[in-house]
Order: sequence, then structure tokens, then C-alpha cells
Amino acid sequence: MNPSPSRRDWLKNAIGLAPLALGASLLAPPVRHAAGLSLTPTSPLNALNKASGWLNGPPVEPGDLRGKVVLLVVWTYSCVNSLRVLPYLRAWQERYGGRGLAVIGVHSPEFGFEKDAGNVSRALRELDVGFPVALDSRWRVWEALDNNAWPAFYFIGADGRVRGRAIGEGGYDRSERLIQALLSDVDGRPAPDQMTPVVGLGPEAAPDFANLRTPETYLGYDKAPAFPGGIHQDERRLYRTAPPMRVGGWSLTGLWTVGAESALSAAPGASIAYRFHARDLHMVLAPAADGRPARYRIRIDGEPPGEDHGVDADAAGLGVVTSPRMYQFVRQRRPITDRTFEIEFLDAGARAFVFTFG
Repeated sequence: MNPSPSRRDWLKNAIGLAPLALGASLLAPPVRHAAGLSLTPTSPLNALNKASGWLNGPPVEPGDLRGKVVLLVVWTYSCVNSLRVLPYLRAWQERYGGRGLAVIGVHSPEFGFEKDAGNVSRALRELDVGFPVALDSRWRVWEALDNNAWPAFYFIGADGRVRGRAIGEGGYDRSERLIQALLSDVDGRPAPDQMTPVVGLGPEAAPDFANLRTPETYLGYDKAPAFPGGIHQDERRLYRTAPPMRVGGWSLTGLWTVGAESALSAAPGASIAYRFHARDLHMVLAPAADGRPARYRIRIDGEPPGEDHGVDADAAGLGVVTSPRMYQFVRQRRPITDRTFEIEFLDAGARAFVFTFG
């Protein structure tokens, strides 16, 4: 079996790619941040034939797209960078769908739970994703596209040729101008003067780059950074590590089983602490393997978050892991400073995958 895209591109970055934006290091997982546009002569539409299934409608054949301008987007539903582009995709679909723009999603998973069609289908409903989505659980579409990023945009003209490719967040005006130009090639209508106004809400809000100084941090041992005392792989162990003092540091307390992809809270009271500097703090979490919800309590600098809570915790810091997805725990008000975040799982069985920031 081919390695997952996350593993393959993490290795690729480890042997010499330049540091990425948003504070990622040379050992970062797949490129998610640098925006850019480059031309390529190869059409990727035939790659859709490699999808393992479709959601939000019947399968889309390449021939169904003849004469349309296509925006093909590779994404995955628990990726914060993928979530933050959704407001633009919805807006462009609404504004230009009547002129012949077809937005097609390719859902290429990063984590095991994202391979499950039921989980993806639920996420599409919760995220208000209305465009057709090709399931790519074995990364065959990803490989056919020679893709290396979440999210990635392929702009395809009505002739079926790729006219541009954009990687990561940002550059939205340039992307929309390209969509307008491709549509004008078909119907001869001039491009509108104004860009589409877009405002992301909650976890979909644009990141606060000026205050974003913390890299995403994985908790499974395949990609976890150095950990005080070391990680005991796949063993149920009692951890008693001190809270982190440096930004980007983390620690475990209580009974945990750390696997390749995630850390499992093996008993009530298990907690994770993280020292961060960012407006927003998120975690990708999943309930117990049998689907049992897991309650949690979060604190910031030892206190309930109050007005700094995100959408997935109340002012007292309480919430429940009910489905595998990204959870937003912190949305700080200014001034933004170095803070210590702690999450305590009140029930056993929760799985923690990664911290991300915004």
C-alpha cells in the first residue's frame, strides 16, 4: 500500500524543502499555507475516474464537464486550512454557477477516520458543503494529480486544460479573477468590477497572521515532536510531565496510550497541556472507537476561558467530543500573548490527533 499523502510529503519536506509560512518547520506535514499560481498544460479531469465514490450527487464523469469552467479542489474535512477556504468556494459557486462554473471537491483524507464515507457525509452537512465531492480514500486521485497539499485548487478551462493551480490559503482575488477570465472566454461577458465579498465565521475565519507564532503539532508518534521523557509507543502508560514553558511545547498527564496517529486518553482525568501564541487554538479529536462521547474541560493559564472560548467550549470550558472532526477551543480577544492551554478529558476513550492555530 502506498504511504498516505501526509506521510509522503512530511518525508519530502524533511529532506530539503524551505520552511513554510505560518511558522511550519522543515519537518512540517504537507504544504498547507503558501499561496501561489502556476500554469500547467495537463488536464486532471480524467483523475476523477479514480474516485472510490461520490457524495452530494451522482458520480461526475469528465464528459459531464465538457464546456464548463471547473474549479477542482483537493481538501480534507478536519484540516483547518481546508475549512478556511470553504466560504470562498460557497460564494464562488453561488455567484458563478449560473454562468457555467462547476466546483468539484476531491476529499483526500489525512487521518483514518476521514476515510469513512459516513463521517465525510456528516461533515458535508455540518459544513454546508453543497458541491459534488469525490471520495479519494486511497489517494488515487491525489496521486493522479501529483498533488502535494491541502487545500489545492486546479482551475480548468472549458477546453479541459488546466489554466492555473493555487496551493494553500490566500490569493483569493487572483483566483477569482482567473475564474472570471475563464468564464469570459466561454460567454464573452466582461468580468465584474468587484470581487465577491466573503466573511468566514467561527473556525472558517481567516487566521490572524500577525499573532500566529505557533506551528501545528501532531500527537501521534509518527509525527510528534520531541517530548519530555519520551513517548512509549502503543503502550498504556502513566505520564506525569510538567506543563510546557516554551511556545510550541506540550505535555501529557495521566493515563495515555500514544499510537502512530493519535494519543488515546486511557482513563478519566487524562490531560494535555500546550504553550501557544495565537488568536485561535484548535484540536482534531475523535470519540472512543465505539462512538461513546467523551466530555472535556479546558483551561487557559489554569482558569476557565471565559470570553476567550471558541465555538466548541463554553465560558466555563466544558464540552463533549461527539464526532471525529476539528474542534475550536480558543478565540482570544486582544492583547494576544503567550498562554498555556490545558484540556482534561473527563471520560476515557477520546483520541487527540493534532493542534492547529489561527
